[in-house]
Amino acid sequence: MTPPAARAKTRNVARREVDPARQVAWRVLRAVHERDAYANLELLDQLRIARLHGRDAAFATELAYGALRGRGTYDAVLAACAHQLLATRVPAHAGVAATVDLVRADIGQGAAGFANAVLRKVSQHDLPDWLARVAPDAGTDPDGHLSVATSHPVWIVRAMRDALVLAGRPAGELPDLLAADNARPAVTVAALPGLASVPEMVAAGALPGRWSPVAAVLTGAPDDQPAVHQRRARVQDEGSQLVALALTAAPVDGPDAGRWLDLCAGPGGKAALLAATLAERRAAGQVPPGAVLVANELAAHRVVLVRGSVRAVLAAAPGIVEVREGDATVIGRSEPGRYDRVLVDVPCTGLGALRRRPEARWRRTPADLAGLGPLQRDLLRSGLDAVRPGGVVAYVTCSPHPAESRMVVSDVLRKRDDVERLDARAALVAGIGDPAGFELGPGPDVQLWPHLHGCDAMYLALLRRH
Repeated sequence: MTPPAARAKTRNVARREVDPARQVAWRVLRAVHERDAYANLELLDQLRIARLHGRDAAFATELAYGALRGRGTYDAVLAACAHQLLATRVPAHAGVAATVDLVRADIGQGAAGFANAVLRKVSQHDLPDWLARVAPDAGTDPDGHLSVATSHPVWIVRAMRDALVLAGRPAGELPDLLAADNARPAVTVAALPGLASVPEMVAAGALPGRWSPVAAVLTGAPDDQPAVHQRRARVQDEGSQLVALALTAAPVDGPDAGRWLDLCAGPGGKAALLAATLAERRAAGQVPPGAVLVANELAAHRVVLVRGSVRAVLAAAPGIVEVREGDATVIGRSEPGRYDRVLVDVPCTGLGALRRRPEARWRRTPADLAGLGPLQRDLLRSGLDAVRPGGVVAYVTCSPHPAESRMVVSDVLRKRDDVERLDARAALVAGIGDPAGFELGPGPDVQLWPHLHGCDAMYLALLRRH
């Protein structure tokens, strides 16, 4: 006769097959939580391992990203796995059953019983009802209410309000900005000039970008586009394209010798766009035959990414890029006044790209601002020393936070009398052809916004050396 304990164990292992899409999402969330993995990279690995494509891959992506975006709200509802119940059209009973199966398979029966109880409690109310129950009152604690309702830490809610106001935007846009952080971003690619074109990609099923003349919005998987598969086009947010194009359009004093520098090039998306643009100008005789983009990166593993990003450009235009591994903060001293155009795309908190990296909002703290500030200032000083008199430096961050954008530029310029601030808005418009409806705030700097421009919240200041 089988002992009772053995019979119980046998019953516990008689389970339904676990949904592979939910299993992928679960593994991504665990990797982010336990190993500080980057969600976008971990998701690609897990989808590849599970061999998920099409609708299953899309469902796994939305489960993982949705849980990361909504973590603050869902934590307030006491449900670690509540996303599929509150924010998708999955029936409550199906979501509960599938999640309990997953917990049972991955952790055990005890945890499955607890998950079952919690999820059934969660499913008794919809998301608006839960928010009415758990979110602070909007009248007495507006920041706390927005924090729970939009799933942002309170310090980010306040920082975004400050960023809007300092950029000349109404504080009343804050709910729209936070909501845009939680919207599912389209997959946008840059057709590298001279190698691919937007019409070519539209003919293969893409849509034209909203602002950038080299942007295309994909409607299917990236590798379904021949230009992307062949690396003639690269996945890149439209905001990143705009700031790079603005640097190429900014006026320099004197002839452009084609000595360009990407000071912090990893992972290489902007370097590829700059290099392709420089290659076109070299072919047209607008810059000398020896024109070259120096793409510098400190971290060895990111140098590898840069080399991969510019490979197609180098194949078409040999010698147009020189990829280096080195400390960007010393380039201004080792190569003073050498370059015509310098991109200083500094490491930052990434608060402007929370749509694409939803886990960043839970990893970052106000202390990160203080830690990054000195490096950002050192990099900008180095870029200004490396540019020649009459040359242009673009200071770029993927963060609208004033401490990473306007304050850095103002602090550095306060101690220099050899630099003037250019109208970055005019250069951006020149780079994109002045499309109708493109809304820019007061200058001279540019601050892009996801709720206005549909792209990451990139900040751009253009500076010319005397």
